[in-house]
Amino acid sequence: MTLVTDAQLMADRSKFLKNSTTVGITCVPFSGGQPKGGVDDGPVEMVRFGILDQIQGMGYSVELSENMDKYRTMQPAHDPPIGKLKNPRYVSMAARRVAEQVQAHCSQGRLAVTLGGDHSIAMGTLVGSSAVYGDDLCVVWIDAHSDINTPSSTDSGNLHGCPLSFVLGLCDESDVPADSPFAWVKPCIRQSHLVYIGLRDVDAGEKAILRKHNIKAFSMHDVDKYGIGRVVEMALDHVNKDRVLPIHMSFDVDALDPSVAPATGTPVRGGLTFREGHYICEAVAETGCLVALDLVEVNPALGDPESLRQTVAVGCSLVRCSLGESLL
Repeated sequence: MTLVTDAQLMADRSKFLKNSTTVGITCVPFSGGQPKGGVDDGPVEMVRFGILDQIQGMGYSVELSENMDKYRTMQPAHDPPIGKLKNPRYVSMAARRVAEQVQAHCSQGRLAVTLGGDHSIAMGTLVGSSAVYGDDLCVVWIDAHSDINTPSSTDSGNLHGCPLSFVLGLCDESDVPADSPFAWVKPCIRQSHLVYIGLRDVDAGEKAILRKHNIKAFSMHDVDKYGIGRVVEMALDHVNKDRVLPIHMSFDVDALDPSVAPATGTPVRGGLTFREGHYICEAVAETGCLVALDLVEVNPALGDPESLRQTVAVGCSLVRCSLGESLL
């Protein structure tokens, strides 16, 4: 009897990928969007833990973007703040390179998987995937934080809390003047095509933005109230009712409870359980609509060796589930 691989099963249900049994992986060892060192080693540790072999073991071919070390060496010698924003030139340069690499994978019909690195890189991943799939692209953002601050509303100036404001077109001209390092980032995601799952630590300014623009978000209150199955169904119904549009899922491991993923930079109690996080990935994979995946904010420098092992292992497991690994 011929064994049917996870890759073949995913290929049978895939609605958008022309090269559905090949995964295009971009490793982004980058920490410039936040102040804690170590998150740039996240993708290195996931590769060391065997994520590439694991994906190939599911029946996929792997195409790896070249020269990931360039993300470390491209940092400008002089990068003073612009307004509140910290490391703006470095973040912009890295995001632009990410965009090019993700776009290259998507244009070849591969499922584009990006391993971070801090969540500011999603500015690049979303520009890259939307360049191929257009404004039909839906975004499922799994995170404890909404990451939708504008350059004006951010208190910290850390750009890992701002990527969505750029791609949604929420920044005004004073936020992004013509000479801004981010002037290249054009609005590419419809506000009605974004949905959050797992929020529980949202700045006051971000709450105002979410309410003003009527952006759909399911907090941990909703997960507690309805259960993860119903929440995922409602989230997908909001952005992709008939499951006929491409999906980009961006998963920050701090969406998980710190007891599940302790080695991350901004842990918040009361998060998703191990199974809730995996169920989201399984359910999105089942739609056949997934075209791009980010897995970010694994920080090997935080916690003891067991915390690192646990967090890297769960990160790899979430990627595999998003690629079609199932319990049976």
